[in-house]
Amino acid sequence: METMNLNRLSYFAAVVDTGSFTRAAERLGITKAVVSHQVAQLEQDLGTSLLVRTTRRVHPTEAGVMFHARCVMILREAEDAFDELAQAAIEPTGALRITAPNDYGAAVLAPVIAAFTARYPACRVEQTLSDRTMDLTSGRVDMAVRVGWLADSSLQARKIGSFQQVLVAAPAFADRIAGVLDPDDLVSLPFVANMALREPLLWQFSRGDLDRRAVRLQARIAIDTTPGVLGVVRAGGGLSVLPDFLVADELASGRLIHILPEWSLPSGGIHTVYPAARFRPRKVTAFVEMLIAAEQQKRAIALPPGLAS
Repeated sequence: METMNLNRLSYFAAVVDTGSFTRAAERLGITKAVVSHQVAQLEQDLGTSLLVRTTRRVHPTEAGVMFHARCVMILREAEDAFDELAQAAIEPTGALRITAPNDYGAAVLAPVIAAFTARYPACRVEQTLSDRTMDLTSGRVDMAVRVGWLADSSLQARKIGSFQQVLVAAPAFADRIAGVLDPDDLVSLPFVANMALREPLLWQFSRGDLDRRAVRLQARIAIDTTPGVLGVVRAGGGLSVLPDFLVADELASGRLIHILPEWSLPSGGIHTVYPAARFRPRKVTAFVEMLIAAEQQKRAIALPPGLAS
């Protein structure tokens, strides 16, 4: 075949689906003669019989069954492509409902939301900040941003960035940590535990490929939000582990100091998560595009020594 008439695939699929040339023509809104001619031409092009025609019903041959399955996939992909392009052409409108952790929502999402509503004035954003995982199957949320390690689920997710965990303290602790050379030396120091985490006191340190150390720290203060932990650490209440996107500016300005910079803590991912669906509303895809751009810009900015990824 030098050329392929893809319309014939839809004619053939309609005949198999309905079991009749007449009903296929009614579904397609064309004449029975056109359907019959186009399917016959398709069989000629392929050099094989696709249908067994009787006076009462039309049945696919063995080859026709296999070809019909392929046709359904091709037609569905074509339909999806049209729908996606149609969605892309639509200006974002309506309410965009987002949930995110307190720290990431305040530090990263807030400026993206401001830029998004400025660019798309027909949209409004409703953001729920919580360190608890919100149910996305309720229909009350369009998307979530989750920071850390995703649990397996039926939800659809996309990784848009990553973060590093950093052990930090206020400059007032400089004298007390001057002699800290090893993660085990941290046990005697006051620690601010983030109770929003699954394991707020047990931390895995690594240096190079072989040196690994698990250390359980002692909590003097326990707080259930990450911004709350930052506030106490900044005020000199103790040392703690915080994400780099929350403390990069603090470290660069000297308001916080990085403890044991030669040791690393596990890094995590930043994901956008959605309820299961075939298509995303344009308001969602437009916002995610802006969020990814913000993440890329954030990573392009030079971090303080010891934090560069």
